Amino acid sequence: MKRLISTGTLLAGLFCAGMGIAQEGDAPELLDRQSGAYLAARNAAAAGDFAAAADYFGQALTGDPQNPYLLENTAIAFVALGDFASAVPVAQQMRLAGIDSQVSNMVLICDAIVQGDWDRVIADFDEGRSVSPLLDGLVKAWAMQGVGDMTRALAGFDAVIATEGMAGYGLFHKALALASVGDFEGAEAILSDSTLGSANFGPRAAVAHAQILSQLDRNEDASALLTTTFGDTIDPAITALQARLDGAEAVPFDLVTSPREGVAEVAFMIAALLSSEAREDYTLQYARVAQYLAPGNADAAMLTAGLLQNMGRYDLAATAFASVPQDDPSFVNAEIGRIDTLRRSDQIDVAAEVAQSLARARPDLAFVQARLGDVLRDSGDSDGAIKAYSAALDLYPETDPNRWVVYYTRAIVAHDIGDWDQAEADFRAALAINPDQAQVLNYLGYSLVERGEKLDEALEMIERAVADEPESGAIVDSLGWVYFQLGRYDEAIAPLERAAVLEATDPIVNDHLGDAYWAVGREREARFQWLRAQSFDPEEKLAERIRAKLERGLDAVRRDEGLDATRPELTDARP
Repeated sequence: MKRLISTGTLLAGLFCAGMGIAQEGDAPELLDRQSGAYLAARNAAAAGDFAAAADYFGQALTGDPQNPYLLENTAIAFVALGDFASAVPVAQQMRLAGIDSQVSNMVLICDAIVQGDWDRVIADFDEGRSVSPLLDGLVKAWAMQGVGDMTRALAGFDAVIATEGMAGYGLFHKALALASVGDFEGAEAILSDSTLGSANFGPRAAVAHAQILSQLDRNEDASALLTTTFGDTIDPAITALQARLDGAEAVPFDLVTSPREGVAEVAFMIAALLSSEAREDYTLQYARVAQYLAPGNADAAMLTAGLLQNMGRYDLAATAFASVPQDDPSFVNAEIGRIDTLRRSDQIDVAAEVAQSLARARPDLAFVQARLGDVLRDSGDSDGAIKAYSAALDLYPETDPNRWVVYYTRAIVAHDIGDWDQAEADFRAALAINPDQAQVLNYLGYSLVERGEKLDEALEMIERAVADEPESGAIVDSLGWVYFQLGRYDEAIAPLERAAVLEATDPIVNDHLGDAYWAVGREREARFQWLRAQSFDPEEKLAERIRAKLERGLDAVRRDEGLDATRPELTDARP
């Protein structure tokens, strides 16, 4: 007897396939047994460790090889890894066992497509092997084109168009199908419709439309379309296409050149639609399908990598970014993504190597030089970072608003190495471009306070920063600390207490509040805050100062440092 298992969808709607993680209720016998492999598999899946999940689910299957829950989750783990070669035997085993599952249906559809067996794809749908209404309809239409029946293919797209809520998706894919067989006039008529123009279908539709217009000897119109859609973009893929359109020759239509790529586009479209609303592990399955069917689809690789990055699966994300070939216009963005992933996974040395290689390959790109500066700063190469930031500033146009970020980061590095003149100049250059940027106002204001310089100006800067970001504990702390440095101890208490709430485990914030309490005579509370600060593992210099304050009091420590006492009436206050 056929067994049907239900895998709850994470997003209700026409483009949702039930390929979510199977739930505990699907496997009560496993829950009763509480096998070690099963529990390890569940934990690994929940953590997004798909390789471990696949391994542990596989181990659990040895004791119960036809268990629907184990089989489906094993398949899901392999799909999440992009390992369809391993997912296919699991899906075949499920089908032989009479288990109907959306994820196994999708895996076997992909397998048939890769083998060019479009008849099997059509037969599966005819036998009721569904994934989701939208995917089923569009893939079946592409499959009709795959068997060479364009008439039935167009009828299939029309059926999707006639379904409530699906018209836009059906029209877009009908246009792609027409363009893929050279009917550019028919495709353009759909995409230029005043009510359903390409802008309504998304960015990739605009790219397809531009390529189609170019095939119709309308490069100027194609270029104008991209400008309208993307504006002043620095996206390398769009700028590369724009540059080709400015030439005399027609740009080829290559967004979708075959039914297989058409199905990949269906999966990518659904993944993109889900990416802002569904869980990453769910959306990832569609992105992996798109990658598998169209390995050259850089957008699918980038989407996959971004999802994995958000899930903290940095090893898999780096691999996905690295899959974008060097000759693809998206390669630079992919390498930037890989650099960020390596930085997040604390592989700073590797990130620096990748960033330096990219900077050598593309010395003309300001944002590449700026990212190199970030990585070199992480690695402790301050001189290299400043050199890279300077190169970025030389490349950015004077009118580019992004220059403030580079001035700001270069200022931080200069401040860290003790070059205050350069740091202050860069902070002020950043503010000249972006006068109300709270982080810059706070950093410069706090630095001036620490140096005991221009305290009135510093106070005004920090007050503006707090007004802009009142929930930032670091900025609120700066406000309290400038009051303290000005000797306005009573006024310092409220913002420092607020900062200690916002940044409860920050040793510097708690230490500042302790100093303010001491200055107003609240010695017991001061000692409590210093002890709290000490418990949060401060840097050694601060830790030594806290120990001295706990032993001899703040004013004794300040006198040793050549500073005025906060309470001159006390000559040797000891807690």
